[in-house]
Amino acid sequence: MLTKAPVTTMLPVKDLNRAREFYEKRLGLKPIGARQDGKFLFVGGNGGTIALFPKPEGTKAEHTVVSFLVKDIAREIKELEQKGVVFEDYDFPGLKTVNHVCVLGSEKAAWFKDTEGNYLCLHEDI
Repeated sequence: MLTKAPVTTMLPVKDLNRAREFYEKRLGLKPIGARQDGKFLFVGGNGGTIALFPKPEGTKAEHTVVSFLVKDIAREIKELEQKGVVFEDYDFPGLKTVNHVCVLGSEKAAWFKDTEGNYLCLHEDI
């Protein structure tokens, strides 16, 4: 059953080494290692994985590709900023950030980009 299957998030990257360094050093994800097909895997939450795969032309997603559920979004933002992660700020109708955080119904969210331009998110249930 798929409800029990661990999920792997696949992220295309132009520069695998640059992306690996970001996910390991800045986000603090634990590396699993390289695969024969060229992917590089990191441990995700609850048995999932994040797989970076080389794609020379890259991609341009206009949406969040990975969102990390955290217990204290303000603390996580502070820790990631200390590691050089730059958070996005928005001021659109229905979407305004204050100190990088937007309240959306029953959650708080904050977005940042990885080295390849993928949108990543932290979210906290409130």
